[in-house]
Amino acid sequence: MTHPSDDWRASWETEDNYWSENFSSRPYALGPDYYDRFRPAYRYGFESGLHGMGRSWEEAEPDLRAGWDRYEHRPEPTVWDEIKDAVRDAWERVAGQKPDASKPRIRE
Repeated sequence: MTHPSDDWRASWETEDNYWSENFSSRPYALGPDYYDRFRPAYRYGFESGLHGMGRSWEEAEPDLRAGWDRYEHRPEPTVWDEIKDAVRDAWERVAGQKPDASKPRIRE
């Protein structure tokens, strides 16, 4: 029997692999060697997106910003404005608004 946490781990591993392969195509990527710096942001967006179904990014972003400072996997120091686009990419992918990693997002 599969345990729910095993499903979560497998899902996060899939997402982690996806983002590590597609990271360098994102407009905020500083280079392929910087993925580890953004991994916690992707994980945060992934985890939050699992629980925020039905909410748009615009609705969820203030809560996500506030929660980032308490996130257990957040590296120190990390400024929200530096990582929010990665959080948003992962959030939207999980929430069903899957970004196309081959196309850079136009900044709003």
